[in-house]
Amino acid sequence: MPKTTPRDTAQKNAQHYFSKAELQSDTLAKKLQKKERVAGAANTARLRELRLAKEAADKQANEAAGTDPAKRRVRNVKSVVRMSY
Repeated sequence: MPKTTPRDTAQKNAQHYFSKAELQSDTLAKKLQKKERVAGAANTARLRELRLAKEAADKQANEAAGTDPAKRRVRNVKSVVRMSY
């Protein structure tokens, strides 16, 4: 049976310490990513609610005024004259 030297023991302890620290940092990073993802989803949902509320209010205002945004006046577009050399 081989005898372990203090150097081998120190290396083993260091490897154990660093692998444990790496695992903790990975776990912390995953928790942070999840927190950011949840916050982003909440912000997106809030903005969507605001957009839908604004669209509904605009639709009611247009109906009350009797205008239809789809029937807006179309401008005449001037044709482009291309010059060739």
